[in-house]
This record gives sequence, structure tokens and C-alpha cells, in this order.
Amino acid sequence: MKKDTIDQLFERLHGQFDLEEPQSGHQGRFLEKLNQDKGTISLNKKKMNWWKPLSIAASIALIGVLSFQAFGPKPSLKEQVVKIAPEVSQTEFYFANLIEQQVQQLESEKSPETAQLVDDTLFQLQKLKNDYESLEEDLVNGGDSKIILNAMITNFQTRIDLLKEVLNQIENIKNLNSFNDENITI
Repeated sequence: MKKDTIDQLFERLHGQFDLEEPQSGHQGRFLEKLNQDKGTISLNKKKMNWWKPLSIAASIALIGVLSFQAFGPKPSLKEQVVKIAPEVSQTEFYFANLIEQQVQQLESEKSPETAQLVDDTLFQLQKLKNDYESLEEDLVNGGDSKIILNAMITNFQTRIDLLKEVLNQIENIKNLNSFNDENITI
């Protein structure tokens, strides 16, 4: 019989129940007001914890630094070579300037009679330059530095010797042409 009265009570109060939840922190505010009325002080006051946001920020910063190191700009091949063997940059600067001067002289001597010789020489110089770059890569990748440095210097000397030889041949061609021009009689 009691069951019937409870069921009747719920039917009568249907739609009048408060189904809303209190706002966040309601219980804490309620306990604080209750303690104030009684004159007690709450020891369970929540303090702002700064270590959690700081640890999150530090984690993000660490991830940023690591990703920059992993995916950031890499030093160029020249920078890596200079780091391994600093004397290479001075030697390369000297030889590169000397070779560049001779290449300019070679190109200025180009004529219809010497065009094929000049073009072939420039092609061979490019091959030697590519070989030099592969030697630089070998040096960076941990090859035997003494042997590779020796090969790099030999590469420069080969280029210089090639240029000197071709310039001598061009000079001989010019002298031969001027000699032939002098011997022609009209």
C-alpha cells in the first residue's frame, strides 16, 4: 500500500522536479559560506598550481627545439667541410681564384679555330669540379681525411695544369696561324 502512495506522489509532482545541475564550484562556495557562518576557517582552500601550466609550456618548448634541430636548416656542405678541415677553405679560396682567372683568360681566347678546344676544356673542368664536390661529400661522411684532402688538392692542381696546357695550345695555334699568314704570298 505504501507503494501506491509513493507512486501517486511522483505522479502528482511530475514535471515539478529541479533537474538542473548547480554551477561548477557550487559545493565549494556552499561549504565556504557554511564555514563562515560557523566562524571556522577552511584549510582546504585551493591554491593556484602554476607548475602544471609551466610544465606544459616547457614540454611545448622542448618539442619545438627538438623539431627545429631535426627539421631546421642544415649547414651547407661547404660549412661542414670547413668545420672538419678549416685549412680547406683557405686552400680552396686560393685555387678557386687562380682557376677562375685562367678560365676567364681561356674564354677570352676563344676563336673559331679554338672553339672546340675551349668547349672541351670547360666540359672537363666541370667534370673535375663535380669530382671535387663528391670528395667534399666523402670528407663530410667520414672518409679518411688525409687521403681525401690530398685528392682535393690534386683535383685543383689537375684543373690548373689542364688550363695551362690548353692556354699553351691556344698560343701555339695563334702562332701557327700568324706564321701561315706571313708565308702566304699574293
